[in-house]
Amino acid sequence: MTIATKEVQMPMDSIILGDCAKMLATLPDASIDLVFTSPPYADNRKKTYQGVAIDQYVDWFLPISRELLRVLKPDGSFVLNIKERAVHGERQTYVLELILAMKKQGWLWTEEYVWHKKNCYPGKWPNRFRDSWERCLHFTKAKRFKMFQEAVMVPMGDWKHKRLGKLSETDRIRDESHVGSGFGKNISHWVGREMAYPTNVLHLATECANRGHSASFPIALPSWFIKLFTQEGDVVLDPFMGSGTTALASIDLRRHYVGIEAMETYHDMALEAVRSRLGEQRNGNNGHRSVGRVDTSLSRRLL
Repeated sequence: MTIATKEVQMPMDSIILGDCAKMLATLPDASIDLVFTSPPYADNRKKTYQGVAIDQYVDWFLPISRELLRVLKPDGSFVLNIKERAVHGERQTYVLELILAMKKQGWLWTEEYVWHKKNCYPGKWPNRFRDSWERCLHFTKAKRFKMFQEAVMVPMGDWKHKRLGKLSETDRIRDESHVGSGFGKNISHWVGREMAYPTNVLHLATECANRGHSASFPIALPSWFIKLFTQEGDVVLDPFMGSGTTALASIDLRRHYVGIEAMETYHDMALEAVRSRLGEQRNGNNGHRSVGRVDTSLSRRLL
């Protein structure tokens, strides 16, 4: 006897209202090209997300990362925007502990990018200064994954005139590092080029108008990683969608999006942001077009 099984459908271009730990189980295996998200930080924003205790953070997140590992495609990427807190004058270690736990779970910690908040205002504590950066941890399932480095190249700038104007003999060969690091470079390779590859430090201003959300990041942040790790038509997942920034970046860059948000206030806020962006595009106020068919409800309430 053959038993028919119901195929799991991808809720494409929609935002699900619910706890991502439960809602991720409704997504098909190996269906996501990029996961980009910023979960609630430990013991932060208790009024917004009730907060997760520092000593419980790793155990809280691992069931979520296990589901993300399942839904991510073999050549996909997971970028986790996070920063550990300082408590009673001591920097906490739960992010480092999470990295090690995720490695045991099967993730490869491929790279770490730094988001430098270039408009961060000054601050001083007895034993430190104000944080002006956050981690963007890059995890993958395999050593070979999709990466489109040319999509995020930057102008060469004045360096090409000052440094490349007069090349020495050493600059014209692969000069091995004199400190024994094993690295080498040939400066002459960049002569005549207008664009160069960026570093792993992203200098981006914070979101000044938080649109009613206590932890809104700038649209340039997910946009950069979406361009680096996906192509048009790929699927981007944000399991902590918040006010909808990742969805907006996906729409602008012609990618599909799937979002999950536990708080109904922010879920509705994200839906309104998406409706507004699609309206702008229909009215010709935006140079981009969204891809595929957008769910007319813009929302999936899977409670």
